[in-house]
Amino acid sequence: MESPHNKSNSPHEIGDRLTSDVVVRLRTEEGRDDWVYCHSDILVDKSKYFADRLSDNWPTCQILDSRNCVEVYCEESDFDYHVNALRLFYVRRDGSLSDLWNGVRNAIGILQVAVKLGCPQIITACVEYLEAVPWEESEEEEILKIIPGMGSQVEPILARLQPVNHTSIVKIFLSTLQFATSSPPSQMNDLKTSAQEQLEYMLTEDDDAPLLPADEGIKFQVLQCVKRMFKKFRYLVESLYCGRQDSVSKTGEIQFFHSCLIDLSWAYQILAKLECVKDFVCCWMELSESIINVLNLANPLMETKLKVLEVTAKVIEAIGYGTVVLPATKRFHMVKVWLPFARVVKSLMDTISGDDENDLAIKIDGELWQSLESAFVSLILTLPSSDQAEILTEWLACKHIHEGWHCLVEKMV
Repeated sequence: MESPHNKSNSPHEIGDRLTSDVVVRLRTEEGRDDWVYCHSDILVDKSKYFADRLSDNWPTCQILDSRNCVEVYCEESDFDYHVNALRLFYVRRDGSLSDLWNGVRNAIGILQVAVKLGCPQIITACVEYLEAVPWEESEEEEILKIIPGMGSQVEPILARLQPVNHTSIVKIFLSTLQFATSSPPSQMNDLKTSAQEQLEYMLTEDDDAPLLPADEGIKFQVLQCVKRMFKKFRYLVESLYCGRQDSVSKTGEIQFFHSCLIDLSWAYQILAKLECVKDFVCCWMELSESIINVLNLANPLMETKLKVLEVTAKVIEAIGYGTVVLPATKRFHMVKVWLPFARVVKSLMDTISGDDENDLAIKIDGELWQSLESAFVSLILTLPSSDQAEILTEWLACKHIHEGWHCLVEKMV
């Protein structure tokens, strides 16, 4: 069916009644009935649906306003997408249509219409756009609901949502783990923190399964990295305690000491997700007295002392709540080493005025003290009564008792 406009070199325009030879009648069940004046040569070229209905082989041909008429039924919610798709038939430009979609939702709607009407050029352009742009969570949910039923032509859209090969995930995890447990230059600390956060995400279970199941191979690699971290930390503690550094170097070593504590605190979180914290607990327990000696000699900033207590709280919790089973002698040793130190630091914390913003930030971190107190109480209550009596006697005789945890005695008695 030839259009009179084919003889003209001027471009067609949708809705031009003077040159139109076809009416596309968009109708909905709600009674909406809009006429869109179009051109048969464009409809036939852009859409298989219109090509079939405007061909000589189609059994019936409706006439409306002295023109051929093709009816298209649609849902009210999809009406605008049909109009936009028809308008795209008339876009004449070189290159991509990617700047014409007005967002992901609009592109999804037009894609549905393009598939329905058999419009390969628009389908390709929609797929290229949706495959390339970022999606919001609600848009991703809509894509997952709609796209899988559209066939192979739209599969590239779903490429980013396909499961990643397990071997590739393991390689990414191990490479990231090596960097996250290393000691890069200070200007790369933010990148290292980001790597640590990414590893936590890969192992975290929420509503979905974790990105990387924690098999024995993964656990082994993580444990090896943590062992290397403790080896480095042990050497640093010995270096500080033995005084092998001059004053300038020792300042740098204290800063490195604090950095190691941050890494160890993170490493414990990873090991907790993997349910293999025993080696960590044992290593920390072996170094406990040396760490206390370093803190007494170097007298670092309160921030470093609190970071030590943060790691200690995790270890005490693991022992006190039975996650790691240790003999009574070792449990008693941990209380004897760390309870006096925690008590002194707590009394110092209570003297902070809070005028300085940094001091206030340290002072208001009450969760640390609550977790420490609960962990100590739980651990002490697992000890033989004679050990409990000794600890309680020393606690009551301490001059800091009125400045520390008032309710610790109540919970122990």
